[in-house]
Amino acid sequence: MLIAQLERRSLILFDLDGTLVDSAADLYRAMNLSLEKLGFPLVTEAQIRAWVGKGAAKLCETVLDHLFGDANPEQLNHLLDTFVEIYAQELCVDTKVYAGVLEFLQYCQTHQITMACVTNKPEHLARGILDVLGLSAHFKMVIGGDSLAERKPHPLPLLHCMQQQNALASETLMIGDSSNDVEAARRAGIDCIVVSYGYNHGESIYDCQPQQVIDSLAELVDEDQVRRRA
Repeated sequence: MLIAQLERRSLILFDLDGTLVDSAADLYRAMNLSLEKLGFPLVTEAQIRAWVGKGAAKLCETVLDHLFGDANPEQLNHLLDTFVEIYAQELCVDTKVYAGVLEFLQYCQTHQITMACVTNKPEHLARGILDVLGLSAHFKMVIGGDSLAERKPHPLPLLHCMQQQNALASETLMIGDSSNDVEAARRAGIDCIVVSYGYNHGESIYDCQPQQVIDSLAELVDEDQVRRRA
């Protein structure tokens, strides 16, 4: 079933990491620099790729659980503060925009569809990545994991964007890469498309029964052009 139906969308909400950009290499580097600074054992990039997607605090908690079997609050706060500080210094050394993303963003802009970035990453880090990669101009709003009282999979960030942009649920589409995105969209009552190339915490994206899975955002451009010619 084709879910996008861009001709009836006034607002599209995008996840960031694993959807718009591949940031795992920079997260991995920043995490190991942080662990090294604190005298902790290191982790692999493959592990980081399996753990990202639920925000910086959850990533740090997962790393500590893996290393020590438990994450005490003091350790967690120390690692989180160190990680955010180190990561913020070099956000985009190896972070890349996925193929098809820019084409789709430009297409949506051409068709007057408002776009917002809704991520669990701290807002200032998300804005930093969008700025460095030249994507900021496409987004009317950027909501981070620390912007509101709740974050995905809670529907609040999605509902907040809809309210701010006066968009009905039927006019809104979520595009992400994880079960968090799918659940948040379901709870907000909006359609959701997921990409196959994202992280999803190391699990199969099909396990959360998404409405539609695509391999590239460029597919949605092709699909819409066919619909408009029909």
